[in-house]
Amino acid sequence: MITGLSIATVWVLDQDSAKEFYTSKLGFEVRTDAEMGPGARWLTVGSPRQPDVELTLCVPGPPMLDPESAEQVRALVGKGVLGAGVMATDDCHATYRELSAKGVVFLQEPAERPYGIEAVFRDDSGNWFSLTQRHERPAPTAASG
Repeated sequence: MITGLSIATVWVLDQDSAKEFYTSKLGFEVRTDAEMGPGARWLTVGSPRQPDVELTLCVPGPPMLDPESAEQVRALVGKGVLGAGVMATDDCHATYRELSAKGVVFLQEPAERPYGIEAVFRDDSGNWFSLTQRHERPAPTAASG
């Protein structure tokens, strides 16, 4: 039985640059940084507030991708067309100001959405992320389930 998601892959163009971005700008911590053989590196980061979830910062290539597919993924990442997920925050406006001051590039400033307040930023490889402060969900009542 699957019990949850523990690691998600984010394709990056340079692992050292990505490591610096995710730790110094986003405030993540390095969980694993290990050589896995010639030309292979296992690099994971995660939020200190969420120890059970990690992002593996992976350069497209073998053994996960053949050379032709790896080049296509690198081109898409570099073009900035891949969305890599949603980063949660307790205060979207404050986090937007904090990350902007650190040089994080935002594509959209914080705005009200049906699900909460959202801003959109790019990492140093070109991946875009939603930065979202979810609306409070009302507690279920006896009538609603």
